[in-house]
Amino acid sequence: MFEFQQYLGFIVAMGVLTLGFWLMIFLIGFVQYWAGGAVIELIKEKRAKKREEQEQIK
Repeated sequence: MFEFQQYLGFIVAMGVLTLGFWLMIFLIGFVQYWAGGAVIELIKEKRAKKREEQEQIK
């Protein structure tokens, strides 16, 4: 049958895989949030610049 060290090795391996999986999910979510915020800020800056140019023309 199995020895305690084999069970311990299996538990450690599953723990590492599980931590890696959740870290990957967290990082994917964080990167999407960061990139989305950057795009929104870029759009706001372009709109503000365009409004400023239109006010100078008037």
